[in-house]
Amino acid sequence: MQAKHLLASKGVEFREISVDGDPELRMDMMRKSGQRTVPQIWIGDKHIGGCDDLWALERSGELDLILASTSAVEA
Repeated sequence: MQAKHLLASKGVEFREISVDGDPELRMDMMRKSGQRTVPQIWIGDKHIGGCDDLWALERSGELDLILASTSAVEA
């Protein structure tokens, strides 16, 4: 919820892919990210990580730079 709130507050359109109840989709997420937890966030082709990683980028000012360079966000 916190990641979605941050992205929405920035006016970012994103696509949420729920892996709950879908073991194949969860395994695909784990293969792509190397992580087991959700959310796993990608901006364009760049894997950001989880919610804490997204907020760390926000605090450092890097998130706006990343968002400016792409338009596809998946969480």
